Amino acid sequence: MSHSATGCRTDVPFDERLRRALNISVALIGIVITAPLMFLVALIVKLESRGPAIYRQQRVGLDQRARSPSVVTDRRRNDAGGRVFVIYKVRTMTAASSDCQERWATKDDSRITRVGGFLRATRIDELPQLFNVLKGDMNIVGPRPEQPAIFAKMRSEVSRYPDRQKVLPGITGWAQINLGYDTSIEDVARKVDLDLEYIGKRTAAEDLAIMARTMPVMVFRKVWM
Repeated sequence: MSHSATGCRTDVPFDERLRRALNISVALIGIVITAPLMFLVALIVKLESRGPAIYRQQRVGLDQRARSPSVVTDRRRNDAGGRVFVIYKVRTMTAASSDCQERWATKDDSRITRVGGFLRATRIDELPQLFNVLKGDMNIVGPRPEQPAIFAKMRSEVSRYPDRQKVLPGITGWAQINLGYDTSIEDVARKVDLDLEYIGKRTAAEDLAIMARTMPVMVFRKVWM
């Protein structure tokens, strides 16, 4: 490991440092701009159905071995596939569904509320994840993080699925702007291919391009999310 004369780490690639600065900047700007919208949406969600406005759920994040192969933790011994963290979303389903077994949501899922359907289609429900970006759990752009039980299932059924964990998960990504929700193993496999394509060529400039392409998806709902 290389160090500067002051003892600071210098082994972090410039593009990684640039990407982190970009993510923090975009997250902060996003929170400031969307704070009134998030407050209004939270109020509407509370009025429509009982339960918390913000939904918290465990997701599988970065595999620490991608950066430090020698890392061994309790989670690694239990092999969750990556660091498990708590993701924040605006609640789009009935509160009772929070206790259901982990499974994919479908387009006509009866658990989704009327307001929730709109929030999911426009990705507004993902806005609280800007705070996950500030915490370092996620980036703006990256593979979508999955629930632990679903991750375990996909890891055993989809080739190279764990390779997605080589980078921080994201709010949006190359797969998300090209494909909709997963409804089958084939859908997952297609997204994995796109995620790995992104990981192979990712740069700060590429992230900016994906962010820009995310806006039409949110505004015009070109892809059902």
